Amino acid sequence: MTMCTRFVYRGDNIITGFNFDIDIVEWNHKVINTKDCFYIGIMRPDGMRHSYHGVNRNGNVGTLLYVHGNLSGTYQDSKDCITIADLVEKFIQAEVSFDDALQILKERKIVYAADATMQAMLSDKHGRTLVVEPGIGWREDEGRYSLITNYSILAPESTRPFVVPEDDRYEKASKMLNIYGNHFTVNNAFSILQAVCQEGIWATRVSFVYSAEENAVYYVQNNNFSQIGKYEF
Repeated sequence: MTMCTRFVYRGDNIITGFNFDIDIVEWNHKVINTKDCFYIGIMRPDGMRHSYHGVNRNGNVGTLLYVHGNLSGTYQDSKDCITIADLVEKFIQAEVSFDDALQILKERKIVYAADATMQAMLSDKHGRTLVVEPGIGWREDEGRYSLITNYSILAPESTRPFVVPEDDRYEKASKMLNIYGNHFTVNNAFSILQAVCQEGIWATRVSFVYSAEENAVYYVQNNNFSQIGKYEF
């Protein structure tokens, strides 16, 4: 389980923000920078660190967020299906473009990974954004901003029974995002991520902000918002 927050803001600069909230006992992670990618490498049973949350130098930003599953999204090993994890990783690795992802969504069934129920947000450097929920559907988002946490956006009633009473991350982030006009900065993005960061077992381990204009990623680890690192492509 992860308790993450992701948004895309479409102002005079396209800015995306992400809080990666996990139990480190369950998920071994490491921040990885390569020539073409910045990502949070998650150790999987195959012994590899997979890029399920990250940014490509071409402006593709992909993130997976835990969600309470539904039977329609159950994993299937079929050529007509693709797992949400595979789609996101291919997007981050630039094996799949935004238009490719759109085509895949139209032609193939998106299912959960074999061992995890997740939903996703994919965005490109132009701010085009896809919300993808296995078993429910997908949509291309418009408007000033897009926002997702760990509950369904497309069919809210399906995950409403699972909402943790004190979990107001979506409402708090939405209220803050509504304040800004056309000018939205990296610092504004971090102020939102800090406002909804988590503590305890499911603490926020990595927060990152991607600026399309700069083609750079700013990031902090373990809620240390006074120590912001920067990775430029």
